[in-house]
Amino acid sequence: MKNYFKPNLLLSIPSLHFSRQNPKLYFHTNTHFVEQLQHSKTLNSVISIHSNILKIGFLTDTYTTNHLLNAYLRQKEIQNAHQLFDEMSQPNVVSWTSLMAGYINNRKPWVALRLFETMPKDQVLPNSFTFTTAINACSFLADVETGRKIHAHVEILGLKSDLVVCTSLVDMYGKCNDVVEAQKVFDTMVYRNVVSWTSMMVVYVQNALGEEALLLFREFILFMSPNHFMLTSVISACSSLGRLVTGKVTHGAVIRRGYDGNDVVASSLVDMYAKCGCITYSRKVFRLIVNPGVIPFTSMVVGAAKYGQGNLSLDLFEEMIERGIRPNDVTFLGVLHACSHSGLVDIGLEHLNSMYTKHGIVPDAKHYICAVDMLGRLGRLDEAYQLAKTISTEAKEVALLWGSLLSASRSHGRLDLTVEAGKKLLELKQQLAGTYIKDATYAFYAGDMSSCTRGTEIMNVLRELELRMKERGYVSGSKGLVFVDVEEEAEEAIVGLHSEKLALGFSLISMPRGMTIRIMKNLRMCLNCHEAFKLISDVVKRDIVVRDLNRFHHFKDGLCTCKDFW
Repeated sequence: MKNYFKPNLLLSIPSLHFSRQNPKLYFHTNTHFVEQLQHSKTLNSVISIHSNILKIGFLTDTYTTNHLLNAYLRQKEIQNAHQLFDEMSQPNVVSWTSLMAGYINNRKPWVALRLFETMPKDQVLPNSFTFTTAINACSFLADVETGRKIHAHVEILGLKSDLVVCTSLVDMYGKCNDVVEAQKVFDTMVYRNVVSWTSMMVVYVQNALGEEALLLFREFILFMSPNHFMLTSVISACSSLGRLVTGKVTHGAVIRRGYDGNDVVASSLVDMYAKCGCITYSRKVFRLIVNPGVIPFTSMVVGAAKYGQGNLSLDLFEEMIERGIRPNDVTFLGVLHACSHSGLVDIGLEHLNSMYTKHGIVPDAKHYICAVDMLGRLGRLDEAYQLAKTISTEAKEVALLWGSLLSASRSHGRLDLTVEAGKKLLELKQQLAGTYIKDATYAFYAGDMSSCTRGTEIMNVLRELELRMKERGYVSGSKGLVFVDVEEEAEEAIVGLHSEKLALGFSLISMPRGMTIRIMKNLRMCLNCHEAFKLISDVVKRDIVVRDLNRFHHFKDGLCTCKDFW
């Protein structure tokens, strides 16, 4: 470690000690050093001030040394800060808490927790800020067990009414996916402010409970006015739910409160409109950002890719690079999706290989899944299959992987791979899809009419649509799409009751004529439904937007924006 203190050399420098018997001079000198440290911008300036403090003999003053400690921490000099801490004669609770926070900011939260455990041995009692810092370390590590122990100490010491401590507990439990405990802490808080309300909303959003987040927001606005952080959380909830109408209303609130120039809010709006299938709105909001950073650029790259505008996605990526903005791993997912859905497999593989060599980003399973998808689409199935077998992922990613391989194998006539991929998907048992209409949410399950809202009416609409489609020469393409042993008639019935068709039937009987129908599906859309939705869009003269596991399909006048390449 580079030693900026050089104690042996400094011993030869005569020290000038100001007596505390002259308090005015002592206070003036002390204040002077503190002001210098607070305004220090570089490491060299901090070292220079440190040297002067040492010469005059002020290192024994805990107040001054704490400011020096924080000055080193602001320069990310955690080792020098810790050395200074070790040399302090009487580090107080501020010293301990500052060093703990420094380690968290330097992505070493486990060291912060070790310091927290050591404090009692040095007879230093933690205060509310120390507890908050320790809880934040648990949040960073998603260490719920240690978090619960600290929570117990909070209760014992009577800090459960402390606003900052309780807010940090809500955040910690949320990041540990313990929504129930987060809710308990929030409900028992004596006093709440906009930060604590926002923290609880973020917990819901991060744990895929967007509906609960919006309900909490409706409760909040009865008492207080939201700030831009809370509005960002509301927009994120709308993104996760595909709730376009609520998102637009929130956008209006953003404009009325003057937050539309905020980069964080604007980035969330870009993401929300893209995820709700309104890429034109997303692009308009993006172009209003004066100096967009990696987050809004990434939102646009991903949004354009999922909406079938591959060239726009790649152009945005090149614009990023030209502006000197470093892409992240999510940016590359968008780029790879764009290449996959535009047939640019070689370009996509080049981008995959450049992730580490040019940008220092290590590709993960999701990036390789995109590569499998790209190879499969162009018929390079043996390469895709070999790569698929090497990827170990979670269940959701496995569904995406084998769904991509199934579609490609079926399209290119590889029955062996089609059957194997189909069996893999059936094992996952992921058949749920949802549709979002106005301000209500409805869920539909493939082949399940017992729990289907207005089921009889939906079946009547679907039968009528089928007759009108057959009049135009439509023939069901169900053969080969169901990988179980069923009779042909039963097979056709199963395909006919895919969840997106049920959602479509419900939308047609529930929504006014002319309104765009938006359906969200958690699996890849099958070929049969895709062909049917194209024709239905022309039959009923409605725009239909379906967001499946991979991308958006915008059906209009008998065509889809994916151009039958998905």
